[in-house]
Amino acid sequence: MVFNVTHITTYKYNAPVNYCHNIATLRPRKSNGQELLDYKIQISPKPTEISEREDFFGNFITRFSIQKEHQVLRVTTKSRINRDYTGFHDSFYSDSCKNVTMNDALFALNGNDPWVLEAKQYVLESIFIRKTDKNIREYAELSFQGNRSVFDAAFELMQRIYTDFDFVSGFTSISTPIEEVFRLKKGVCQDFAQIAIACIRSVGLPARYVSGYIETLPPPGKAKLVGADASHAWFSIFIPGFGWVDFDPTNNQIPKDQHIVVGWGRDYYDVPPLKGVVYGSGKSKLKVSVDIAQVH
Repeated sequence: MVFNVTHITTYKYNAPVNYCHNIATLRPRKSNGQELLDYKIQISPKPTEISEREDFFGNFITRFSIQKEHQVLRVTTKSRINRDYTGFHDSFYSDSCKNVTMNDALFALNGNDPWVLEAKQYVLESIFIRKTDKNIREYAELSFQGNRSVFDAAFELMQRIYTDFDFVSGFTSISTPIEEVFRLKKGVCQDFAQIAIACIRSVGLPARYVSGYIETLPPPGKAKLVGADASHAWFSIFIPGFGWVDFDPTNNQIPKDQHIVVGWGRDYYDVPPLKGVVYGSGKSKLKVSVDIAQVH
């Protein structure tokens, strides 16, 4: 499938801003079953300085600053992506993936294979996922047992989060601790991904946070609304001897073609769509619109 993605982020300030510096992680990265065909970024007002580079995780980031007075900041990206993930999705159900037990995985993680060494960083604490309390570990251990398949355990964890947690838009913010999300059993896709990662790391296995988009399919007979799509997040677990496997606990499914990858890191802090600092005395109002359309 080929998709056109338009992502518009608008900040409106109730008082003039004299200076802002931002980092955008909005360019979809090349990954398994995904190829970026075209990408454009438009920033208004026009940046005084702008640069682009890859970060530590291989994500493509844009740094820019606006050094003149403004009351509206608008960042628009347009991407064209080719997704053909069927082969990778089907391979997750193969014996080479499903036969790796937790004991096998923990033993392999003690090795020096370059692939394993790269993955081990995702066992460590990160900005938003610190050493978790015993409640999260106990929740994880209901699924992760020594002689059980890592794939089966992760699949069950995804299903349990989908069942046990309620999706409530606006209930949490970036600063809401995962312990509070876990206690209240409410949040959004970013929260559910980070809860899953905390669970997996608590039993000693690597897990990373994946940021991207998901195509929102309308009900039969209904037109798809412009802007109905949204930034999305899910988690990925590393299975030694096989590789990374993605799970979407918000929708209780393993991602397919409709999941578009923008970037990945240790948690949300590494790959927010847009972050920065502003110099001004007023408050801001944020509006985000994402539209995904298949190209026929």
